[in-house]
Amino acid sequence: MEFETVIGLEIHAQMKTDSKIFCGCTTSFGSPPNTNTCPVCLGLPGSLPVLNKRVVEFAIKMGLATNSTINATNQFARKNYFYPDLPKGYQTSQFDRPIIEHGYVDIEVDGEHKRIGITRMHMEEDAGKLIHDDYEPFSYVDLNRTGTPLLEIVSEPDLRSPRQASAYLKKIHAILRYLDICDGNMQEGSFRCDANISLRPFGRDELGTRTELKNMNSFRNVQAALEYEERRQRDILLEGGSITQQTLLWNPDTEKTEPMRGKEDAHDYRYFPCPDLIPVEIGDSWIAQVRKTLPELPDQRKSRFLREFDLPEYDAAILTESRELADYFETAVKRYAQPKKVSNWMMTELLRELKGGSISECRVAPEQLGELLDMIEQGTISGKIAKAVFGDMLESGLDPGIIVKKKDLLQVSDESELLAIVREIIAENPAQVTDYRNGKTKLLGYFVGQLMQRTKGKANPGLANQLFNKELTG
Repeated sequence: MEFETVIGLEIHAQMKTDSKIFCGCTTSFGSPPNTNTCPVCLGLPGSLPVLNKRVVEFAIKMGLATNSTINATNQFARKNYFYPDLPKGYQTSQFDRPIIEHGYVDIEVDGEHKRIGITRMHMEEDAGKLIHDDYEPFSYVDLNRTGTPLLEIVSEPDLRSPRQASAYLKKIHAILRYLDICDGNMQEGSFRCDANISLRPFGRDELGTRTELKNMNSFRNVQAALEYEERRQRDILLEGGSITQQTLLWNPDTEKTEPMRGKEDAHDYRYFPCPDLIPVEIGDSWIAQVRKTLPELPDQRKSRFLREFDLPEYDAAILTESRELADYFETAVKRYAQPKKVSNWMMTELLRELKGGSISECRVAPEQLGELLDMIEQGTISGKIAKAVFGDMLESGLDPGIIVKKKDLLQVSDESELLAIVREIIAENPAQVTDYRNGKTKLLGYFVGQLMQRTKGKANPGLANQLFNKELTG
């Protein structure tokens, strides 16, 4: 029997606000434990929440960017459960009246375009953090994160493979980053994902029993966890077994899922409207005001790169994955107006050196990259030397012109100077000359290599080829 995989994602994105959702405490990461707290986020008796308007604006932005409906009236609710890092014994969230509903984003996997529905987005507060001792049977509670504003983004069960899930996750991540409403740092927990996955026989409409995956802090882990769970469920079903609905943790060390807790549904949380917060009313004028602040989004920018810079589809997709990378490309093109060559260098030399890091950490400014490519174009340095210079630029941050001058790397393009060396090499290699003239023309590379060795790589390779061709065939 063949099975169809059905996946839905729940994404928690921390909003990039200076203060928490219901109080004035800072949201800064890395402070000493339990220092960014107050009576409101600690849930002390008599304290009352006040909604951070910026959080609502950020939610509206995300709604507009994902083709969603923004509800004119939405309401906060209390989600009741006990956990050591939840000081109030409930989480202030939204339930039946969320701020955003019925949106979508488009993804592409293996050349196939697919539209993924977004069921809802709602505002809520984050919980604290448990820190488990590696050596003693103790756990410590840090409540600094408590009350940090979250936007939970719930997809429709439209994803049919782990790769589609990864593509969708990256698209949502990119939109949040382009909007500048979430820093997207998965290692610090500001962008987190839970995944629901089930299998059903092909052709059947009814969903299978799902499991929920947690503890996935990278795009790679999300895809790996879903692939493992997909295989695990398929093996059970093929053997005639049944899937148990449960929450699973992903262990990246063993690359396996591990049970966390049993079945869990909305009624377990005893939702009810929050008595301390009035419904949020959002008028058309507020939405129009926020719409004016929207930047060019990833899909729009990709289309413009294809149209304006005549880039291949693959290049445009890579360069627009992040706003910072796209900005870098456009600035470099202003300095060196050959977009494809800029793209080639960015996607080979630059991204390889970054090793998955952020472009903002790169010591080579886009203007400097443009200058380096211009030096190749002008014949000041060769492509080979340019790669060495680029390595120095990454370490020092110096302009390429300074490095070339300091290390005496200017390309030798003086024909008379190179011709003298060419004739010396020909005179010293009579056997190779005879073989070349007898049809072994691949030996041209040998001769040019000898020239490069003597000039320490500084000879103009195009001119070198011309001179050897002329002298060997003359």
